Amino acid sequence: MTHLKFFLRAPALLAMAASFALTGSALADDLALAQKLATNHCAVCHTFDKGGPPGQGPNLFGLLGRKAASETNFTYSDGFTKAMAGKVWDEPMLDAWLTDAQSVAPGSAMVYSQDDPAKRQKIISYIKSLH
Repeated sequence: MTHLKFFLRAPALLAMAASFALTGSALADDLALAQKLATNHCAVCHTFDKGGPPGQGPNLFGLLGRKAASETNFTYSDGFTKAMAGKVWDEPMLDAWLTDAQSVAPGSAMVYSQDDPAKRQKIISYIKSLH
């Protein structure tokens, strides 16, 4: 009797296992897309590798949770340093920054705006993965 119950439930268990595998694959695909988007939009000025050098902008590895203007091997503009004093990077601030950097830190050297909320969220998800 127990074997019969197993065989009756086996297709459902296999479907559930396949669903978990596809979910993991979809997450990896989403992260790959997010990485591509972040690279296309940000890598002209920024680097992403742990311990990597700055570019025209600071390295973004470990950005979320970091005190703004605190990367020691990068010289920030006076406008950025003044506007960001006492702030710590979190997802809402990064979203505002990607929406319109000048509205967050007027006078900073970075001029960037991304109107598409879905693209901003993908860039944020990639930056969030860098830890």
